[in-house]
Parts: sequence; structure tokens; C-alpha cells
Amino acid sequence: MGSGVTRNRQRLALVLVMPVVAGCALGPRYRRPTVPTPETTRGQHGAAESASLADLPWWAVFDAPGLHALIEEAVRDNHDLVAAAARVEQARNQIAVARADMFPQVSYVGQAARQRGTLVRGTTTAATFNTFLATFNLAWELDVWGRIRRATESARAEYLAAEAARRGVLLTLVSDVAQAYFELLELDRELEVTQSTRITFQDTLDLFRRRYAGGIGNLLEVSRAEAALTQARAGIPDLERQIVSKENQISVLLGRPPAEVARTVQLDEVPLAPEIPVGLPSQLLERRPDVQEAEQGVVAANADVGVALANFFPRLGLTGFYGGQSSELENVVKGTGNIWAVAGTVTGPLFQGGRLLGSYRATSAAWDEAVERYQQAVLQAFAEVSDALVAQQKLRDIRAEREETVKALQTSVALSLQRYNDGIANYFEVLEAEQQLFPAELDLARTERDELVAVVTLYRALGGGWQVEVTRWSAAPEPGEDGTRR
Repeated sequence: MGSGVTRNRQRLALVLVMPVVAGCALGPRYRRPTVPTPETTRGQHGAAESASLADLPWWAVFDAPGLHALIEEAVRDNHDLVAAAARVEQARNQIAVARADMFPQVSYVGQAARQRGTLVRGTTTAATFNTFLATFNLAWELDVWGRIRRATESARAEYLAAEAARRGVLLTLVSDVAQAYFELLELDRELEVTQSTRITFQDTLDLFRRRYAGGIGNLLEVSRAEAALTQARAGIPDLERQIVSKENQISVLLGRPPAEVARTVQLDEVPLAPEIPVGLPSQLLERRPDVQEAEQGVVAANADVGVALANFFPRLGLTGFYGGQSSELENVVKGTGNIWAVAGTVTGPLFQGGRLLGSYRATSAAWDEAVERYQQAVLQAFAEVSDALVAQQKLRDIRAEREETVKALQTSVALSLQRYNDGIANYFEVLEAEQQLFPAELDLARTERDELVAVVTLYRALGGGWQVEVTRWSAAPEPGEDGTRR
């Protein structure tokens, strides 16, 4: 009997040592997918530098009076950002759910029953009797093949993807508020120009009508002046409609009912961002939230392949229970009612109708999809940075040219007025100059808006403010394995 007990102990020790001997989990080793990375961003002047506009927090980039308070309110109360933080919390707790299978599962059972059946006590008789049971149960799966570790790794990657998505929502929110605010200031400028032009056109029309009534004018002058006036007047209610719509958009971003948005600065008073290079193209892989989210999708898919592979192998575990059973309640906790058992289990698939193979092929295909999505996200990031950089540079040139156009047309209006006052030109020449100045001033305002928006777009494309976090919920990862496969 002693030799049998020894053999049993040796087998149990072997079962306990197998996970340590196995060491590595099944499945492919994770490596970041390779993507061609340019040495410099297209449209960037000079050599690439490590410093980047994206290193600055948003309050250093969007330095417009009144805008900071709006962005802070949006970061505090925006519902999409709060929802994204809640998704991070969900994903973080899913790590604990996945890791729980690494530990022994202990439960308890209590049962009291009264039944009629057959009792064997020397003779067979039908009787009514009570049964009381109370046990503590234990079940522990030994993660020999790394199935649980891979599932935990996948859950951790999903958590990191959710955190990257939250940072993406934060960056988008800050950018959307800044862009909408600049667009609102531009609409204010358009409304100011249109109202001023309406007054000018009204004065012109009144003059032409007096000249026509006095017999020194003609109906053509009156008609053209009236058309110019009505066109300017029609633009006012349309701009007022756009202003209300833009204020409502900002209110939604701030997480409050539609209301008027306070403005403490005019469009031409907003300073542009400091001249800082865009940084190294390779930094996008670390900064852009969407790229980080896509990479964590690859990590999760890679771990899922390991889970699918481990499902082909048997699962080893230990089970046991300890407690008491008796027909008398008081005997359940006494030595005479004690019951216990310890067992090792091995369960594995023999025939699953192709389920395991199909699952493995599906996870492999999901991995291929995740890799392609990651590579596409990286390429899209490079393209967006290049587009934003070129747009910022070209809009600077466009603004300079349109400023010259407005100055030239303002001079033209002043000269035509002087010629009219000197009696060497008619007022029709003045009207024509004013009609050319009006759209030129609107074009300049729109270009100034586009130049500010280009800074916002570049900052967003670079993954700006990546080090600035929202602390409504703790985003600290659970202790344990990192995302690197062994």
C-alpha cells in the first residue's frame, strides 16, 4: 500500500510541475507588423526633427481667449468622452475576468432534502428520511498550454485598445471644439462684412434713386444697385442661421442644451500656433490613438490564435470537495459525517465536427484582417499629416495674396470715390468697385478661418496632446503580464 501512495504522489507532483515545464504558451510570437515608414513627411521643409507640434498640450496650441474655457467644459462634460471612459473601465475589468481562470475556483454547496426511498440496513424497507449536505468545492485548471494566459493577453490588448480609443475621442473632441469655435468667429466676421456692405449698398441705392428722380440718372444704375443690395441683405439671415447652427453644435460638444456661445475675440485677433516641426514620421506609431488602437487589435487577434490552438489539447485540472453529509443536521459538522475527495481530471476533444479547426481558421483570418487594418491606419496617418502640413503652408500663401487683393480693392473704392467727388467719374464706377470688394473680404475671412483650422487638423493628424490624460476614471492597467508574448 505504501508503494501505491508513493506512485500517486509522484503522479500528482508531475501534474503540478507540467505548467512550469511547459513555460511558453501556444501560439505565434507577437511582432509589430512592418509598414514602410518615410524618413521625412511629404511637404515638410528641412530635415525631420524629434520635436513636434504634437508634444504641446492643446492649451498651448489653441491660444485663443475664450476657447480654453469651452474646451475645459467639453472635456469635463462631453457625453461621448464619458462613454469612452466607461468603455475603458469595462475593458479593464474584463482582464480580471479572463485572469480569474488562472486561480483555483472555490465554491460551496448546501443542501437539505426530505425524501421517501429505499434504505438498506440489514433489510430493505421503504422509508422517509432526511439528507443534509454541506461541502466546499475546488476546481483548478492547470494552464499547461497557455490557453488562459492567451485569453488574458487578448483581454489586456482589448483594454489598451479601448484606452487608445478614449484618447482618440479626447483628441477629436478638443479639435472639434477648436475648429467649431474658429468657424463661428469666421461667421461673425462674414456677418459683420455683410452688414457693413448692406449699409453701403443702401446708401448707393438711395443716391441713385435721387439721381433718377432728378432726371440726371438712369434706371440701369438703380436696378444694379438694388440687385446688389438685395443680394447682400439675403446673406444676412442665412449667416444668422449658420451662426445659430454652429452655436448649437458647440453646445452639444460641451454637453449642454443649445445656447448662445460667448465670444471674447475676433477672427483676426486669434494668434496662430508657434512654428514647430511635425516630428519624425515614426513617432506617429506611438502618438496616433487610432494607430495604437489598430495595433492592439493585432495583439488581441494574435492572442486569440493561441487560444484556438490550445483548444486542440487536453485540459488538465484538479477537483476536490470537503464537507459533511448526514441524515441528521447536527452530524453534518461532526467527524462521523465528514466526506472528501480529491481527483485529477483530463478532458480533451476527440470529435467536434470541425468546430476546433474552423475556430482556428477563423481566428487566423481575423489576425490577417487586423494586420491589414493596422497597416492601412499607419498609411492613412502619414497621408493625413502630409495633407494637413501642405494645406497649412499653402493657406499661408493664399492668405497673403488675398490680403493684398483686399487692400487693392479698398484703394480702388477710395480712388473711385475721389474721382466721383472730383466730378471726373460717375457713381456707377464706385458701385462696381464696392461689389468687387465685398466677396474679396468674405474670401479673406474664409481663408483666415481655413488657416486656423489647418493648425487644428495638423495637430489632430499628429496625435497631438497624447500625453494629456483625462482622470475621471483611473486608467492604470492591472498588474500582471504585459502584451509581449514569450
